[in-house]
Amino acid sequence: MHKVSIIVPVYNEEAHLAQVIEMLMRSPAPVSPATGAPVSREWIFVDDFSKDQSLRILNKMAVRHGFRVLAQPRNHGKGAAVIRGIHEATGEVILVQDADFEYDPADLPALIAPILEGRADVVYGSRFKKSASQVHRTYHYFVNRFLTLVSNLFSGIYLTDMETCYKVFRADLIKAMNLKCQRFGIEVEMTAYVAKIRARIFELPISYFPRTRLQGKKIGWKDGVAALYFLVRFNCFTSIAKAFTRVPARYLGASEAASASAEPEVIAAEPDPGKGKSSG
Repeated sequence: MHKVSIIVPVYNEEAHLAQVIEMLMRSPAPVSPATGAPVSREWIFVDDFSKDQSLRILNKMAVRHGFRVLAQPRNHGKGAAVIRGIHEATGEVILVQDADFEYDPADLPALIAPILEGRADVVYGSRFKKSASQVHRTYHYFVNRFLTLVSNLFSGIYLTDMETCYKVFRADLIKAMNLKCQRFGIEVEMTAYVAKIRARIFELPISYFPRTRLQGKKIGWKDGVAALYFLVRFNCFTSIAKAFTRVPARYLGASEAASASAEPEVIAAEPDPGKGKSSG
């Protein structure tokens, strides 16, 4: 029986949080390729020490909808909230959903399907693949495209949207990552670590409805500068032994296994053959 864990980091979102939760609870569940039945979803909301009434709203609505609420003891950042959610998740598939209306959860079943069908290990949802007419805010559009280009050059993986929120992982892969970034740099870190192994990567188009800072958008120019630092650090100066703890052997080819051989605890005992890297 499959289960999908969806982590929702929350920080000062009281203005629209109740509506977002209702939208998420109504969104379509992924379908099991074996039975055609809806797959169980584990919703994990992580409040990052909000200064408003977000945590109170979460606790109240959790009674009605049965999702899990985790409260951070102090404000650490989105990355820290995601990392805690990953540690707490119990599903075979793990992904992150923002607590706003920028991303459409109706896109998630299509992103999850390749993993449930055994065709992919990681699926990225791209805001920039040509599928529907969308309006992007000029500044963030060019920053995202530039950072994705730099990431592609460093990582060797061709993506159109490295900074997307919608990254779907097999749980055994993402739980093996030694993720450190406390803020938005976690998007760079995840991608850099995926590039170090032989995971099957798909990238599929998604919808996107950008909000402004007045509407609550929190990422700023300082995060863009930090992303450049993290691109260099995690791609060029972080070894596979530092990036992972006990990564399943099926994600390691001969060269990756050799790189990790100095740290035997990096490789989990699993006889599956290595898999080739690709992008959809």
